[in-house]
Amino acid sequence: MHETESQIETIIELEKWLKENCYPMNSYSINGNTIYEGRGLENNGGLYQWYYTERGEKSILEYFATEKNAVQYALKAIKADEHANRNYIGMYKSDTEVEQILTELKKRGIEYWTDKIPYGGMNDWRTRIFVIGCGIKNARDLIKTEL
Repeated sequence: MHETESQIETIIELEKWLKENCYPMNSYSINGNTIYEGRGLENNGGLYQWYYTERGEKSILEYFATEKNAVQYALKAIKADEHANRNYIGMYKSDTEVEQILTELKKRGIEYWTDKIPYGGMNDWRTRIFVIGCGIKNARDLIKTEL
């Protein structure tokens, strides 16, 4: 059964909803998954904590007395993060390769987002491609495994 957002009251239900809606779980620690950097929700001795972690350093952002309040806060915060449901499929140096991938995504009706970053310095720009939400289910064959 798919939970509606207003029915999500536990950390387990939140984790399930995020996975059902194809949120990559590499920036959010919900129900104990390990992340290198991002936000998380945990029960610490009966007090729920919404936190930010970077390189193993954890900063508590909010405290909650009930799981339901903590989960509703976390869900709202995650949904407000425009990057939260972006699934990374690759980084490309060649504009031709980028156009091929984007053409294929458009042909499949898959929503995507791109940006350019100075990968190896200001003279080495790369385009990153992300698929939005569950579009990743129809783009798995396009995931680039090497640079």
